[in-house]
Amino acid sequence: MRAIEFKSKLSHNRILIPKMMQERLKALDEKSIRVMILPDETEVDDDVVLKQLSTEQFLNGYSDSDSIYDNY
Repeated sequence: MRAIEFKSKLSHNRILIPKMMQERLKALDEKSIRVMILPDETEVDDDVVLKQLSTEQFLNGYSDSDSIYDNY
């Protein structure tokens, strides 16, 4: 199986096929295909990043001597 890869966007539940790919896909007209959707992970949710960074910075403020309070 040969894969054809391109970046696109979803618009109203439709995949937009770039013009340069449309010509290549004409040969597959009326043939069965398999579609795999891989969301672009580079578009990270800013809230998640901020929460992770805040947690890391908060925990950096603790030292080993503070662990005596963990038992109470």
